[in-house]
Amino acid sequence: MALTRRGLVVLGMAAAAAERLWPLTANAATEGSLLRVGDPQPFTPAAVRARARDLASRPYAAPATTVPDAIRNLSYDQYRDIRYRPDAAIWKAENLPVELQLFHLGHVYAEPVAINLVSEGASRHVVFSPDLFNYGPLVPQPIPVEDVGFSGFRLHGPFNGPDYFDEFAVFQGASYFRAIGKGQTYGLSARGLAIDTAEPDGEEFPAFREFWIEKPRPGTNSLVVHALLDSPSTTGAYRFTIRPGADTVIDVEVTLYPRVDIEKIGLAPLTSMFYFSPQDRAGIDDFRPAVHDSDGLLIWNGHGEWLWRPLVNPETLQISAFLDEHPQGFGLMQRDRDFPAYQDLEARYERRPSLWVEPIGDWGTGSVILVEIPTNSEIHDNVVAFWRPAEPLKAGEDQQITYRLSWCNEVPADQGLARVVSTMNGRVPADGSSKPPDDRLIVIDFAGGPLDSLGPEEVVVPDITASAGQVFPGTIQFNPETGGRRVAFGFEPGDPGGVDLRCALLRDDQRISEVWVYRWSE
Repeated sequence: MALTRRGLVVLGMAAAAAERLWPLTANAATEGSLLRVGDPQPFTPAAVRARARDLASRPYAAPATTVPDAIRNLSYDQYRDIRYRPDAAIWKAENLPVELQLFHLGHVYAEPVAINLVSEGASRHVVFSPDLFNYGPLVPQPIPVEDVGFSGFRLHGPFNGPDYFDEFAVFQGASYFRAIGKGQTYGLSARGLAIDTAEPDGEEFPAFREFWIEKPRPGTNSLVVHALLDSPSTTGAYRFTIRPGADTVIDVEVTLYPRVDIEKIGLAPLTSMFYFSPQDRAGIDDFRPAVHDSDGLLIWNGHGEWLWRPLVNPETLQISAFLDEHPQGFGLMQRDRDFPAYQDLEARYERRPSLWVEPIGDWGTGSVILVEIPTNSEIHDNVVAFWRPAEPLKAGEDQQITYRLSWCNEVPADQGLARVVSTMNGRVPADGSSKPPDDRLIVIDFAGGPLDSLGPEEVVVPDITASAGQVFPGTIQFNPETGGRRVAFGFEPGDPGGVDLRCALLRDDQRISEVWVYRWSE
């Protein structure tokens, strides 16, 4: 189930040809001759839901393969040699806060999606034209001129400064999309839906078939995108409200129309990469101290607990389930923001966003699922996290879900607790004692929150538990480098299949930190 990073094949549909074409904007001299659109059609958000409901009432039909071989067979380097023309950016000449650029088909993005522009209650289909792109010398000629569609789109805006439109969001590949906040670089992705993730019979990848992108109003800081999703198991109508900024926020409203009962569903799925870090670099021969887009799963559960689970690159596929009722949030986070932690001038992992999911409404009972897949390279997305309801989705019963995604540096909620800033582990050093040689030493640094106001001599107690094996007495000491506390303890795993460990800090019998949760396995 290893996922090729940013390289999934899109499951889409062929774009319908427009009957009559004309320039989109009045400024035909600058861009009207490049962009062609179809006849206006009435549009409302309810129309997308009606399309999805109607599609779900019929057996699934895979999209027809209509992309010419000249495009489908482009190599990686050839595809990278195709670029959208900046002067053809949609809305470029209209002094709006957002510009839109389209992605060409080719290479792994070989199945088209339809793109529509919405304005004043009408949508217009965007017709493919080679005039919208610059083709480098590596690209075979001629390029087909028929309306083959696009593979996705990206959004640009002046959120890093008023004088330049930076890219801040991308929708491309199956139901994948990603965004960044101010000063960030792209990292982990979100998905519209996950089905049968990490199941032995393989994963089903629902795909966005068509998009309707609303023209933003002058002076606003948001953009609305509607999408139609389809797969053998379900269809879906999506509404994304996108607000770029220091934290780029995307509100997601979803209505699913299952064709069949779906037990292994993932709602609000996140996909990231964890290769190694100082606490998990067995067999790594690399000059960099760490390589990852995310270093931990953070959960704010319905009981008010904050759980921090450091990510690992396991020897075998590992699935963890965190049972919950009425979850308040979860996300894959990138906590270490210092360049020396990574030493990578190209990837700049310290600038990768965290992604926080905030449920809107009551999500009931279920589990936050974490999937960790072995990888020997940073080019693979090998970490998945999502919410799985306790009850399966039933065929013929609509399912609505709403949530907020925040692409951020820090979780957009006041924890009021000390948090885990590092996790380290290794073999207990040989000291001539009678302890078994396979004992492990775990070291956890907590900092911030209530610890900032406690002096080095004030008493803080670690609360440590293990699901199996034996925990040896731990120590806690003031860490002058962080201003927090360092906890160190040993344990004998006992069960090589896996041991679940927990640690939190107590003061006067009250918890003052996140709960560190960790899965140890051989």
